Amino acid sequence: MKMSTTRLPFQSSSFAKLAEVESGHWWFQGRNQLLLWALARKAKRFQSFLEVGCGTGYVLEAVSTAYPSSELHGAEYFEEGLEYARARVPKARFRTLDATTMDDAERYDVVGAFDVIEHIEEDELVLRNLARALKAEGTLMVTVPQHQWLWSKSDEYACHVRRYSRADLIKKTERAGLRVTYVTSFVSLLLPLMCLSRVSAQEGERDPMAEFRIPGWMNAILKAVMRVELAMLKLGIRFPAGGSLLLVATKPKDSWVSKQA
Repeated sequence: MKMSTTRLPFQSSSFAKLAEVESGHWWFQGRNQLLLWALARKAKRFQSFLEVGCGTGYVLEAVSTAYPSSELHGAEYFEEGLEYARARVPKARFRTLDATTMDDAERYDVVGAFDVIEHIEEDELVLRNLARALKAEGTLMVTVPQHQWLWSKSDEYACHVRRYSRADLIKKTERAGLRVTYVTSFVSLLLPLMCLSRVSAQEGERDPMAEFRIPGWMNAILKAVMRVELAMLKLGIRFPAGGSLLLVATKPKDSWVSKQA
């Protein structure tokens, strides 16, 4: 991934911190549960799955457990992240990759990019590259942070270039030659709490690891709220606002992206 030249560079040392906290943290657990549900309900049956920006392999590990016979691939800009990913998912194939120069064509049934493209200036170029990598009728799954008005020091620390509106993400995905089939906000029930947290963070010194150092009882409550939210999504509710967006799109057989492959 090519990071923004206008923001602080991503600290590759962060992977060690992420690998330590992901498996027990409410946000990472909640997102994984949502992704596995969307993969089962919103994507066609698949044999090959690529995650671009796989980090420490936390998502791929969950996909590997749920789909043990699938061919799994992980790509990451930072080799430091892949050290953890290889240990977590030994059967997957990994490589270092700059998503802006990715040239895979018609290779994968499903491509995922989970909280990745918001770090990249040329996000539309990356979406076109992801679309080209899909087989005809393949599925793209993307998550991104939502609402530019939620921008805070947390985004600066995370090296975000932008937060997305629903309309903007849909428009950019469609311009990449894909057909959007499902989109919803998530971290929606916790949006008021998130707003308060962002305001307080703006007013004081930002401790970048504060959100990972929360009491166990609070982490348990937040996990429970995310389970309630997922249950509502399973019932067909789509949230109009939230801290993040999930988008699922399909590559048509006659996509112009396929013709350029």
